[in-house]
Amino acid sequence: MLLYLHIPFCHRVCPYCSFYKHTPGDTPIGSFVDALAAEAKSRITENPRTIYLGGGTPSMLSPGHLTRLFTALHHAVDFSKLDEVTLEANPATFDAAKAKLFRELGVTRVSLGIQSFTPHVLEILGREHSVAQASESVTILREAGIPSVNIDLMFSIPGQSKADWQKTLEHAISLNPDHISAYNLTYEEDTAFFESLRRGEMRESEDHDAEFFHLADELLTAAGFDHYETSNYARPGHHSSHNQGYWRGEDYLGLGPSAVSTLGSIRSKNVPDTARYVAQITAIGNALAESETLDAEARRLERIALGLRTRDGISLDLLSPDAIARARNLADEGLARIEGDRLVLIHHGRALVDPIAAELV
Repeated sequence: MLLYLHIPFCHRVCPYCSFYKHTPGDTPIGSFVDALAAEAKSRITENPRTIYLGGGTPSMLSPGHLTRLFTALHHAVDFSKLDEVTLEANPATFDAAKAKLFRELGVTRVSLGIQSFTPHVLEILGREHSVAQASESVTILREAGIPSVNIDLMFSIPGQSKADWQKTLEHAISLNPDHISAYNLTYEEDTAFFESLRRGEMRESEDHDAEFFHLADELLTAAGFDHYETSNYARPGHHSSHNQGYWRGEDYLGLGPSAVSTLGSIRSKNVPDTARYVAQITAIGNALAESETLDAEARRLERIALGLRTRDGISLDLLSPDAIARARNLADEGLARIEGDRLVLIHHGRALVDPIAAELV
């Protein structure tokens, strides 16, 4: 089982982000941390394989709040049996002392939400850190003894040229991180970017996206990174164990407002409202808002969509006879290869994973 904790707080709300998040406002962060600790105590019934703290911006929690939260987690979980403990961080929200605390609390992997090393692109994205802060944050984590450091980057951003993207990739490589995630910007509903797209102020282009995707693949693999999932590249020994669990269809428990869990065939979601989350945990001990039973067909479709993103691909047993015929056509077109009983996307097929998945289901 995988364990995910959602920390919804951000200093500012980025215009592209569709995750549940908000500025602290009138929310007492201490009350939130206490509620999250209480939910962990009541809902963790087996030792997870990994822990992932995402958001929002987990690193903006104060040292005191982080210590309270991790103390509760250490009571509920045997950290010595974990493969990995990941904390998402914004470069503007921690210094050397706080990075040292991350390590002391048991964090083994930090994922830095840098997105770009180009000043005007950072401004478009609404990021609060500078290029210098982003670069320094990697050094700070290294000196604090964090075993694995990831840099999150984003491409196909409005106003970002191919030269901007290349410089960002080269700068990221020069910092020698253990892992780089290179995500294609998507326009999600309920974001400022989506509204701009709807008004015609921004536009999408699959050809443009593919150019940026292949440039990342070329530069990062040449630098020794293993392209093991559509958007993820790692040095040997630094693949994201937590995310690999999602792609393999492992059970996961989500804690915090809006967090989703899938345990066996049951998928549930917590209330997507921090104040209600705290109140509900305090009153009845859980914050569940909805639940559904996934049938075999729903699980099959998810396995196809997620598995195709990985270097291991999917079993042909997941496909109907008609879909297997389409898979063979993909192989003939050089977009995939069939290895025994598995279908693996290659070359340009990797950039087309979403439409290919839709074609095969």
